[in-house]
This record gives sequence, C-alpha cells and structure tokens, in this order.
Amino acid sequence: MWSLQTLKRIDLRLVFLLFSLMIISLLVISSATSEVGDFDLEHFFTTQVKKQIQFFIVGWGLFFFLSSMDYNKLREWTWILYVGMILLLLGLFIAPSIQNVHRWYRIGGFTFQPSEYAKLIVVLALSWFLDRKGSRARTWPATLQALTVLLIPFLLILKQPDLGTALVLFPIALVIFYFGGIKRRVVITMASLAFLGFTCISLFFLGIVNHEEMRPIATKILKDYQYERFNPETYHQKAAQTAIALGFVTGSGWQKSTFTKRKWLPAAHTDSVFPAYAEEFGLLGCIFLLGIFFGLIYVSFQVTVVAKDRFGRLLSAGIAIYLAMHIVVNLGMMCGFLPITGVPLVMISYGGSSILANMSALGILQSIYSRRFTF
Repeated sequence: MWSLQTLKRIDLRLVFLLFSLMIISLLVISSATSEVGDFDLEHFFTTQVKKQIQFFIVGWGLFFFLSSMDYNKLREWTWILYVGMILLLLGLFIAPSIQNVHRWYRIGGFTFQPSEYAKLIVVLALSWFLDRKGSRARTWPATLQALTVLLIPFLLILKQPDLGTALVLFPIALVIFYFGGIKRRVVITMASLAFLGFTCISLFFLGIVNHEEMRPIATKILKDYQYERFNPETYHQKAAQTAIALGFVTGSGWQKSTFTKRKWLPAAHTDSVFPAYAEEFGLLGCIFLLGIFFGLIYVSFQVTVVAKDRFGRLLSAGIAIYLAMHIVVNLGMMCGFLPITGVPLVMISYGGSSILANMSALGILQSIYSRRFTF
C-alpha cells in the first residue's frame, strides 16, 4: 500500500514550486497582519504566520504520506469519505453559525471548513464512479447517477451559503465528465450553462449592464443579499483594485505598503491576499507569481498525460482543474471580473482547511506521477 521508494520519483519541480508559494504566503501574511512602523525579525512571526507555518508542516506530512501511498487504494475509501463528507456538511446546519453562515466548525482555537475537503472528495468520487462504469458511463442511468454524486454536495454547500465553493465544483465536474465519457449532450449543456453564467456576470463587472437598473428584475428571482454579490461597486471590490493599482510596476516594497498596512483592504491575509501582494511587489511581482502558478498547473496536467490507467487520468485531471479554478476565480474576484465569494488563493491565502486540502490533492497527484511506469 505504501512504498517509500516512490518518494524518490517525486517531481522535484513541484516541490520547488510549493516552497516558492509558501515563502510568498508567509511574506504577505506577515506584512498584512503586522502593524505599521519599524519592522524587525521578531515582528515577522505574527500569530497568523505561526499558524500558517504549522499548517504547512502538517500539509507536507499529508503530501508525503499520500505520495507514498498507492492511489488505487483510495478506491476502497471513496464512498466512506463521500458519506462522511455529506454528514459533515449536514452537521453544519446544526452547529452554531460563525459570521452568520454555516461554513465552519469551531474546534478549540481552530475552525474547520468541510467544503474545502468536499471539492477534493467529489473529484475522487466522480473519478472512481466513472472509472468503474467504463463504457457504460455514456448511458443515461450512469449519467444521472454521476450528476447526483455532484448535486448533493453542490446544493448543501450552496445552502451554507458558499457560492464560490459551490461554483468551483461545476467546472471540476465538467472536466471529469468530459474525460469520463459522460453523454456528450450533458457535457455540452453544462458547458453552455457555464458560458451563459459567465457572460451574464461579465455584463455587470465590465459595466455593460447597470447593476441598479437590473435590480427590480433580478430580485424577482434572487433575494436582495444574493443579488448584491453581483454588485461591482462594493467597497471590497474597489479596495482590492485600489491595492493592485498602487503597486504600479515595482511595488511599494515588502512591509512598505500604505493601503494594506492601514487595514483598508478587507481580508488582506485570506481572500484578498493577491491585492496585498500586488501592492508591495507590483506588476513584476505579479508576473513572477503568475509564472509559478502556471508551472504548478502545467506540472499537474502533465500527470494526466502520463497516468497509467483511466482512474489515474480522471483523478489527476480533476485535481489539476481544481487547482486551476481556485487560481482563476480568486484572481478574477480581486481584479474586478467576478463577484467576491470567498475562494482562497492556492497555497497563498491563510487558512488550514485550504492548505491541507491543497497539499492532500498534490500528494495524490504525486502518487499517480510516481507510479506512471509501474504495472
């Protein structure tokens, strides 16, 4: 089941990329959570930085644990994990709400967000199911069953409410359905719905359609608070774009930001970590960060190409698009192209649930890569 020999075949490019992202994460979180004024090494280790380091250490443990494990063994645990995930999502509606939403469990001084792990478990469940069905995946019964596997967690997460996490599941499922051989009509319909939804949202955020003028019509379908998410003029939207603009080409310098350091940027160390980074490191720093993200996604999709079996290809494709969508959605939110919905930036945003889910996903990816030549 486990083989330490496979650790010798880990893709060192991925290790380098992960260390780079972790260093950037600690630099930005330290700057965003420390006070304005003179800076020294002692003040680098804020409470959030210390916790993030702990998350990274545990994350590396999960990464190497899952990398050394034969990913095919995950088949045996798929439905146990899936049912457990559904129970945890249901339990959120019984547990006390945090910030008026049902997204987290509070355990001691930490919070636990099941929806972060739900995305990875849905990837695993759909990959296992479609691999098991084989050529029968094209039949209507199999298609409807696959859609049910997706819709149960999708609706529970949407109910929390957590629109961002729910919408990330949609493109993940679309890619797995495409590679898994689901009925072409269903894939085309899902792709069309995604394109239509993205087009409608873009009309608001590109200023083509006035948000307030559409309110009387839209609120006949959506509640006021739901429609307000599509408002491109919120303070958070404007603050994120202001921080990015203040970075100019070279940035203000690490620990020298004005807008972020004065706490004018909401959630600077979590959802808005990219604007906080952009203000201090500028356009050149953003290009560097995007290059690292491109490398991460490129390496992830390479695993899909070299995977030795159908289950490995489906699983690696799902994980690759899982990572890509988090990056695209978060950057789109912060740059004013998408509504801000609380999707963290991969390996950069502060948060244990996100870090551990990402490192688990990458560990599974490396298990597939390490076993590409074994039979």
